[in-house]
Amino acid sequence: MTRALILCESSIGSIKIAALTLLDRMVVSLHRAGCDPVVIHCSGPLPALKRSKALEIVPEIVKQIPVIKEPTLVAFCESLVHPNDIKSVIQKRGRLVNARGESLSICLVSNVAGDVRQSLNLAESVCANEFAEPVTNEAKARLAERRLWNSLISQSDGFVDKHFNRPAGRILSKILIHTPVTPNQITVLSMLIGLVAACFFSIGEYAAAILGGALFQISAIVDCVDGDIARVVFKESKTGKWLDLTADQIVHLAVFAGIAVGVARIDGGTTALLLGASAILGGLLSFTVVLRGMLLPNRARNPKLQQIVDGATSRDFSVLVLFLALLDKLSWFLWVTAICVHLFWIAALLVQIPKSRQTEPGLN
Repeated sequence: MTRALILCESSIGSIKIAALTLLDRMVVSLHRAGCDPVVIHCSGPLPALKRSKALEIVPEIVKQIPVIKEPTLVAFCESLVHPNDIKSVIQKRGRLVNARGESLSICLVSNVAGDVRQSLNLAESVCANEFAEPVTNEAKARLAERRLWNSLISQSDGFVDKHFNRPAGRILSKILIHTPVTPNQITVLSMLIGLVAACFFSIGEYAAAILGGALFQISAIVDCVDGDIARVVFKESKTGKWLDLTADQIVHLAVFAGIAVGVARIDGGTTALLLGASAILGGLLSFTVVLRGMLLPNRARNPKLQQIVDGATSRDFSVLVLFLALLDKLSWFLWVTAICVHLFWIAALLVQIPKSRQTEPGLN
């Protein structure tokens, strides 16, 4: 563990970015980067540490700047940084700068008897790979906050997610971060909206199908909100990750079933039900194969699996469902899904086989 020292001016550390003070964000980021203990020297009243307390991070508060003898990560509380970049600073024993060459006043130092900031300037630069912004006043804080929100993207985001679902959901995200609502609650809400959409699809009427498509699209928008909030206010959790993945699968299977029943009621045949059954079976197999891949040890994972999963879990197909509902051609969606979902799980399984075989005894 690396000792960390935060040098904070109360007026700067009290600036709020997305509902949390700058000092609070720095404490959590340092803790997540593996720093312990975290020591704070603050000139003036200590800014609020709401998220740090919720995560049971207890920093040490000192009235005088301690003498630095052992390697210590020194961070002036005038930066918005990602824990991954803090780890890089520790590993490379340097000073963090962003892509524009701006210093973030974060550096690993040792044996400092004089001006700490001068020691930072002498260290070798380490370029940030993640979001990194200097914040020295309210104007820069507002700019940094906008850039922080814009940096919140997911590898699985498709075209519609990037340009519609996530921007639309962000309006809600910026409101909910000031409330007690949790990301997991939002995940459940998104799932419930998706299940209601599936019920409307199953009615078998044109107007109901359009309403179902609209609700399914709203579900996709809300589904972007939980991840945004979790990342921006440090509420990520393993439970949330699995809940989000499971909720998505439940909604998809329910929508497949709802569309199949609705189309069958219109056509009066069994073809739609068979296609729906094929889509549901393929969805279950896909979920099982993906879980298998996620539970493999890191050394046995194939990077291609993540690429396949990211492409397949894109929410872009919600727009296709709404478009086909407007055209009264949801049967086309059943045909495509009933076939493609099986191609997906087969491809996902195939990319796992070479890596998993390497872990079996006698196959080294």
